[in-house]
Amino acid sequence: MSLRAITKRFGRVLACDAVDLDLVGGHIHGLLGENGAGKSTLMKILIGLVTADSGTVRVHGEARGITSPMQAGRLGIAMVHQHLSLVDALTVWENVALGDAGRLDRSETHRRIADISERYGLEVEPDARVGDLPVGLRQRVEIIKCLRRDPSVLIFDEPTSVLSPAESTRLFASLRRVVADEGRAVALVSHKLDEVLSVTDQITVMRDGRVVERLETASADPEALTRAMFGRALAADGSRDRVPAVASPRSELALRIEGAVAGPRRGVVGLAGFSVDVAPGEIVGIVGLEGSGQRNLADLLSSLIRLDSGSVSVAGAVVPTGRAGAMAAARVGVIPEDRHDSGLVLDMSVGENLALVHPEQFSRRGIIDGAALRARAAELIAEFGIQCEGPDAPMWTLSGGNQQRVVLARELSALPRVLVAAHPTRGLDVGAVEQVMARLRSAAADGVGVLLITSEVEDLVGTADRVVVMRSGAVVAELAGTEIGGDRLASLLSGASP
Repeated sequence: MSLRAITKRFGRVLACDAVDLDLVGGHIHGLLGENGAGKSTLMKILIGLVTADSGTVRVHGEARGITSPMQAGRLGIAMVHQHLSLVDALTVWENVALGDAGRLDRSETHRRIADISERYGLEVEPDARVGDLPVGLRQRVEIIKCLRRDPSVLIFDEPTSVLSPAESTRLFASLRRVVADEGRAVALVSHKLDEVLSVTDQITVMRDGRVVERLETASADPEALTRAMFGRALAADGSRDRVPAVASPRSELALRIEGAVAGPRRGVVGLAGFSVDVAPGEIVGIVGLEGSGQRNLADLLSSLIRLDSGSVSVAGAVVPTGRAGAMAAARVGVIPEDRHDSGLVLDMSVGENLALVHPEQFSRRGIIDGAALRARAAELIAEFGIQCEGPDAPMWTLSGGNQQRVVLARELSALPRVLVAAHPTRGLDVGAVEQVMARLRSAAADGVGVLLITSEVEDLVGTADRVVVMRSGAVVAELAGTEIGGDRLASLLSGASP
């Protein structure tokens, strides 16, 4: 595939500015850039989800106007999306078969899923309902769905953001073998510099909608790529050298979860007597392999599930679980694991999304005061550096990093006692990651108790005061100081005994 002078605007935002890109058979091409650089827009143009304002796309030398994913599929182009495009109510095999012409063949689809699963190390149960799977298994289904079409051009948009390191390694080892053996062309969009440097052949770097660097991977290094992505080297952040918070007496705890028990939900491990304390000004990390119960912990503090036994207390007061709005009323803010699933409404405006949790602040007798809402939204847009056209911009026009800033702005502006941050850096570039972590540290400095749920050990080092290791819905170990990021944590995450 060859792209020439691809240009796309969303209102005043120039997402792609005369972009050229070549994808060559037998090669993996990395596409780097900070959030909002135009990478995902460019890939959506290739797959037919977005139409370019100008420019040319050639497939095997022939000019093509790709106007839909179905047409892209017929041309041998397939994409694994960062935000999953699955139907929760259907089974794995039904999702994989979606789009097939004629009668659905369950047996053949099962056979094909088994073949791909073995070939790429992506085991999954074909008859499982997708809505019951944890996010890591859903990502496997998304990848299998893409590979099943045997595309000649594969587009991966952050394919490993929810996969374990071992799963990522197996996937890319298999992908490199298949690319070399079968001559497929691959575009890999990723924010993980080590990933791009280890698996690609060429790298293109975008910034502000334009291509700013093209180079062979063999000649690239992390520092040069970072400078190309941001136009500067990222400064070392001394704020990571935090003074550990001192645990407060029990009556002064920001958050106390005691003996929490809840059954399995959405096909993932529930809570099995989970307990944790968070003091005001303290950052407590919750870490574990995907499916260890972290999702249900975040859902508990979002009032989405009711405990079978146990309790949740905020500032010494017991908060009822499973009651809509109870946690928010107790001033528990939540940055959800999947902002598209439970953090934002993409068809609403930026201003409306900023007001979602506490709309009563902008209403009188049940009627929203639009002027007051937009005025407050404009303040938050400026304070949190949200890049958009203004409060009335549709949320779907924002990049992933700016969407995450909207969630952060909304939750922090509500002045929470407790902030639950579930995988807050997932899918963000290195600059956006540092901004998010700096906001969490700033919140803790203001006396907020922060519960940081993550599978990224790097997010914990220099940020968390304590780390609780979670397995099968319960606490198996607690670490502090130099143990965070050390060999013992790595051993525990690999399944070793405490």
